[in-house]
Amino acid sequence: MHEGHLRGSAAYRRTMAAMVCAGMVTFVLLYDTQALLPAFHDDFGVTPAQATLSMSLTTAGLALGLLVAGPASEVVGRTRMIVGAVWLSSLVALLCPFAWSWDALLVLRFVEGLVLAGLPAVATAYLREELHASAQARAAGVYIGGTALGGMVGRVLTAPVTEALDWRWGLGAAAVLSLVCAVAVTLTLPPSRNFRGRRRQELALGEMSRAALADPVLRRLYVVGACSVGALVVVFNALGFRLVGGPHHLGLGAISLLYLVYPLGSVSAAVSGAWADRVGRRAVLPVGCAVAIAGVALTVPHSLVAIVAGLACLAMGFFVVHGIASGWVAVRAHAAGASASQAAAFYLCAYYVGSSVFGSLGASAWSTYGWVGPAVLALGLLAVVGVLGLDLRHVPAITAVPMSSATAR
Repeated sequence: MHEGHLRGSAAYRRTMAAMVCAGMVTFVLLYDTQALLPAFHDDFGVTPAQATLSMSLTTAGLALGLLVAGPASEVVGRTRMIVGAVWLSSLVALLCPFAWSWDALLVLRFVEGLVLAGLPAVATAYLREELHASAQARAAGVYIGGTALGGMVGRVLTAPVTEALDWRWGLGAAAVLSLVCAVAVTLTLPPSRNFRGRRRQELALGEMSRAALADPVLRRLYVVGACSVGALVVVFNALGFRLVGGPHHLGLGAISLLYLVYPLGSVSAAVSGAWADRVGRRAVLPVGCAVAIAGVALTVPHSLVAIVAGLACLAMGFFVVHGIASGWVAVRAHAAGASASQAAAFYLCAYYVGSSVFGSLGASAWSTYGWVGPAVLALGLLAVVGVLGLDLRHVPAITAVPMSSATAR
């Protein structure tokens, strides 16, 4: 069996370029409506909570799709699943600007989430199989950094276009960008060398699921994913509604500039991955949580400078947590004898259910309590992440399967 691509090799560079582009597709299309929520409120006459359904239904569809895409990849292969997902989701995105009603837009957004699932369901499993063990945590951080970049680009692109024209042109611009990324993924992603497919009759889904749910570290990581992304989405969903009103009265284009904090998340995810390769994931995850908590606290004052600083800290802290946790899931599942793709599917299902449920709760909290509501909800979710992160430091590592000492922690 091939030992995996070493960091610095041509195959490694191709892999990371493809995965960054693939991560961009996921977050561009998943969150391209987030900056447009006030526009939906004005155009369709929906409430803030109803407007967030354009995101919540997409993440709900993605969560459902993950339960199928993970096991399916064991049959069709990782690369086919990744390439198919980026193309199908881009094509559905092209249909969204032509939605003739609010309900039609929501249906298309739900379908978009379903077909997007093939990428995140297998990304970390692909990296674990194809890269050398010494490069896996860093690579997972770079991939998560690509998703952070996609989250920023999607919002910064759609909001100014929407303000200049309307939301249909904004979503169309995001769809065109995703098509460009799909071409890049198709041309650069190396074929799997260590993947061993299974026949349909060999897929013991019940056994795979039990193994992925039985391990205590994996269960904690699923909750970490759900609560950490829930905190992020709660803050960013309510952000537009807060800043279009007093005392700031910002336009959508100006608000979209605040998403420029996302590259800090890309950097923090990559740096924390390299750090985890040296000192272990258990030591890094709580640090990311503490930074995110400080970020939410900074958003409470009305000062725009404090809000921007808070968003920057929240983005950095979140992507540290998510980068560490998502990469850890694949490695821990392999060590525990569970399917890495199935464990990744459970993690991401929890992650996107958290995004969907807590994102909607955050919009309702904003309507009822103003900014205090989303801030308290986000802090509560991050407190859960912090407790679990500290608890993970005391759960014994599995050493039965050989791997580098830092990665096994």
